[in-house]
Amino acid sequence: MNNLSFKNNTILSIFLLFSFLGTNVEAQNNKDNPLILDMVHHNPGETPYVSKYNDPAVIKEMGYNGKVYFLFESPALAINWESVDPDILPKGSKLRKWVDEKADQIKQMHKASKAEGIAIYAMSDLVLFPKKLIEKYNIQETFGNPNDALTEKLIRAQINEMFDQFPDLDGLVVRIGETYLHDAPYHLGAIKDKTNPEKTIIPLINILKEEICVKRDKHLIFRTWGAFDRNMDDYMAVSDAIAPHKNLIISVKHVEGDFHRSNEFSKVIGQGRHRQIIEVQSAREYEGKGAYPNYIANGVIDGFEEHARMPEERINSLQEFVETKPELYAGIWTWSRGGGWDGPYIQDELWCDLNSWVMAQWGQNTEKSEAFIFNRYAKERLNLTGDDITKFRKLCLLSAEAVVRGRNSTYSDMNPWWTRDQGIAWPMVVKGTLEQERNLAQKDEAIVKWKEIVKLAKSIHWQNEATKNHAIGSSEYGLKLFKIYRTLVYMDNAVVQGDTKEVQKWIKAYDKAWKSYNKLAEKYSTIATLYTQDYKRHIANNAALKVNTLRRVK
Repeated sequence: MNNLSFKNNTILSIFLLFSFLGTNVEAQNNKDNPLILDMVHHNPGETPYVSKYNDPAVIKEMGYNGKVYFLFESPALAINWESVDPDILPKGSKLRKWVDEKADQIKQMHKASKAEGIAIYAMSDLVLFPKKLIEKYNIQETFGNPNDALTEKLIRAQINEMFDQFPDLDGLVVRIGETYLHDAPYHLGAIKDKTNPEKTIIPLINILKEEICVKRDKHLIFRTWGAFDRNMDDYMAVSDAIAPHKNLIISVKHVEGDFHRSNEFSKVIGQGRHRQIIEVQSAREYEGKGAYPNYIANGVIDGFEEHARMPEERINSLQEFVETKPELYAGIWTWSRGGGWDGPYIQDELWCDLNSWVMAQWGQNTEKSEAFIFNRYAKERLNLTGDDITKFRKLCLLSAEAVVRGRNSTYSDMNPWWTRDQGIAWPMVVKGTLEQERNLAQKDEAIVKWKEIVKLAKSIHWQNEATKNHAIGSSEYGLKLFKIYRTLVYMDNAVVQGDTKEVQKWIKAYDKAWKSYNKLAEKYSTIATLYTQDYKRHIANNAALKVNTLRRVK
């Protein structure tokens, strides 16, 4: 080795050492200044939500320092692809007009966030290309494979155009678990082997990491959802294969699978080498979407009651996560509105506001207790005082207990997918005498708790009549809806027992519960739209249809 080579190698070694140390220091700084992000998850294919959370000024005031724009507000749909081939989206074409209009719309959104000084993130499904590009290059069978040479080249070009044409963009949030095309008429999406670390996840993250984190010094937030969120071996394979970077963040939902109560706290939170941002749904798509009281921030932060039975060595709350693995905590990402499909559609955002505000404030002040943050909300946002704060907290904590018991159980005795969005399917209950009896008992407990919630809502001195009307009305909404749930679960049990007389008894109770529920709007002006008996989207066995068949069985 000559002197020049030795000198160069020494300089390189020193540079790499300080780069490594520098990365750790920057990561430490990032840990002390976590990302607090919010997103409005508009219903795909529908008119976007009218929500105060669309306004960057509103979420900034709530404590957020960044906004995630939804899939159909992503630059992935709005770049012109001229760096690859000007003929893909030729100027003057209908397709180019659509893309240019989308770009103008997105830039106006970014301008609003930039004016408030909050970071700008875009969520994108990958791989997502214009149909014309796919057809011209004849890549219908390969464009979902990041290992394909042409696909990799196109992904890199796509990323470059997104950040070149939308320079205010601070980072990209990438999803591979699903692909929505409802509002993307000129694009196609595909991803092959989306759950395979070696074939898809690792190579794709490395491509994006190089283009976004290294070359651009921007954030890549890569979602585990639907890909490597439930299998620890897969998660660790990804973690082990990809070197940490200060700009690379892994996004994880706080529970296993989707946002269902009784699902376990995510096993991958606090694991591996990469910083993690935690996803929290404020207006729960399987639990009324904000139509009734449903305070989940306490359970997310301190642990839901059903998580108390998890093994001692497992992390079961965000509080435990930040205490035991503070170096991996990157922040909180709430969905203030949205998730799922269709209704219920809320007019008043009280209950999702509570969840979002508490999560945002706690996320940047994790040394404070959830109760402390909650009391601040009651005082600062609702202007409650004295005993009314105590009553409001009791109401909210009861709502979490009532919801899990009414639509599942604390022992997960039901398939959680039996009711979602604005529909109700026939109950799917775990078989077994113990499970049936326990599940029925918890349905009874849920109604008792909902009655107490209504009583509390009526006893609180609210700041104005509008808030009072909504607090009471939405509590009644929960009570009456969960009475419907209870009648169906009891009816199902009677069917299992072969007791036709009992079945007919519960059909009468079911009809009475629906009649009462459908009258809510006559008294309460700001309640959400109602669940409907004929709703079938993603409902495998519609409850009303099943009940109608049972009416004929005497």
